[in-house]
Amino acid sequence: MKDVIIQGNYGNAVYWAEYIPSSDAMTLFQTLVNELHWQSRDIQMFGKTFKQPRLIAWMADKGVHYTYSKTTFTASPWHKEVRELKDQIEHKTGYKFNAVLINYYRDGNDSMGWHRDNEKEIDKDSHIASLSLGAERFFHFRNFTERSNKHKILLRNGSLLVMDRLLQDHWDHQLPKTKSVLNGRINLTFRLIKNISKKNELLF
Repeated sequence: MKDVIIQGNYGNAVYWAEYIPSSDAMTLFQTLVNELHWQSRDIQMFGKTFKQPRLIAWMADKGVHYTYSKTTFTASPWHKEVRELKDQIEHKTGYKFNAVLINYYRDGNDSMGWHRDNEKEIDKDSHIASLSLGAERFFHFRNFTERSNKHKILLRNGSLLVMDRLLQDHWDHQLPKTKSVLNGRINLTFRLIKNISKKNELLF
């Protein structure tokens, strides 16, 4: 059963708490931890360079590229299980995707700050499907113009959150640090990337 988290003129977010059975999700979590090529990347803030507080992997259809920190990266080929997940989610939601950003939060010290997934490279009519595996973490929404308008949801192991593009224009979201979480979590965000020049930047 799905729950509507946010609904209205400023976007929609829909959540399935048990999209994948918990035991299957944990098996998949361990497979991806062991088999994906995880990368640690630098980010620049306030004139200084820091390591991102998480590991990432990027997969996409052939020819889909992005530029990050002035370096253009070519996506890795689809991992078998990840490609199967993409196909299943497309069938479930009716939306198409050609890329996935995968974040590995090793424990509660790894995090993602406030941001919106509204880069111009993402198709303006597309949705983002976010699948969670492993440790449960709270996910926060904050309206971009009415900062006091907030939502918080516990993303469970095996859950699926689907956000439309309009929501990305009007709401920030974050995955804050949680010291009480000792185990890892993997989040797969499936996207539809437009066929554009490599010179443009896609920032995560």
